[in-house]
Amino acid sequence: MKLSDFKYNLPKPAIAKYPVSPRDKSKLLVLDKETGEMEDKKFSDIIDYMEKGDVLVVNETRVFQARLYGKKEKTQAKIEVFLLRELNKEDCIWDVIVDPARKVRIGNKIYFDNNLWCEVIDNTTSRGRTVRFNQPGNVFQAVEKIGFTPLPPYIKREPEPKDKETYQTVYAKVDGAVAAPTAGLHFTTKLLEKIKKKGIQIVPVILHIGLGTFRSVEVEDLTKHKMDSEYYEISPHSAEVINKAMMAKHNIIVVGTSTCRVLETSTTADGFVKPAKGWTDKFIYPPYVFKVTQKLITNFHAPESTLLMLVSALGDTDHVMKAYKKALKDKYRFLSYGDAMFIK
Repeated sequence: MKLSDFKYNLPKPAIAKYPVSPRDKSKLLVLDKETGEMEDKKFSDIIDYMEKGDVLVVNETRVFQARLYGKKEKTQAKIEVFLLRELNKEDCIWDVIVDPARKVRIGNKIYFDNNLWCEVIDNTTSRGRTVRFNQPGNVFQAVEKIGFTPLPPYIKREPEPKDKETYQTVYAKVDGAVAAPTAGLHFTTKLLEKIKKKGIQIVPVILHIGLGTFRSVEVEDLTKHKMDSEYYEISPHSAEVINKAMMAKHNIIVVGTSTCRVLETSTTADGFVKPAKGWTDKFIYPPYVFKVTQKLITNFHAPESTLLMLVSALGDTDHVMKAYKKALKDKYRFLSYGDAMFIK
């Protein structure tokens, strides 16, 4: 497959700027990966595609308020600091992106509200810096009060207070993502309760989604593309529940491309899931033989994105591209705050 196989025209009006409310009233396009047949549904209908004994796997990463605005020591120049990931908890050392980068050098201190400040200790890329924060303990808690929601770059508006809630799954637990696992944004607490009552087990994994999820692929030959590494975890309990369901021939329904990548990273040669934690740069594109993922809940993704490639690997590229064409014609809403797709 080549990069250009995943090209399509995405008009700006099709990109959702806000989510629907309530969450589970978004549209759902159901695609049969074998036949290419499609159905138009509401997201709350997803329960009709689940049977007792099935397992629903979710990514319980939590988006933290990663965008900070501070002032440089002495000059008081306004600096945006975008937190990427924690490198060392005890020493409060982080990877960040700064803007404007030309004003930020090693040794500079940047001051924020609530007595929080950081010192630049290294340069990583043209805009990347390594910084040390002054508050020992939990930097996540400190930035929660003063930071802003890191909305995706294609949502052309400033973050609003309600984004703190809407750009977060209802089951988010573990701080670490700078982008939401968007397929999970459609679930309400009530819908999850209904799913449990039907006899479907819900098990969590973690993948802290980084900015790499928005990075464009710049090579036509996909074998030469390198994904950013992201931290993931799958617990012994989650692995056990998934493996038992697979042995009993029940469905594994995966919520989102990030969850799919965790499961496909953590499989053994015989096709079972093993407990693990670490970093993954797994890139899934056609043709790919899925070991665990059988059915996938996902959003509509950007042209030529690694997310669209993963979805095409499961749903068949021709079927998926036809589904996207139909979704655009039928006014489905695209990208993070948009509607959902279910590949069965």
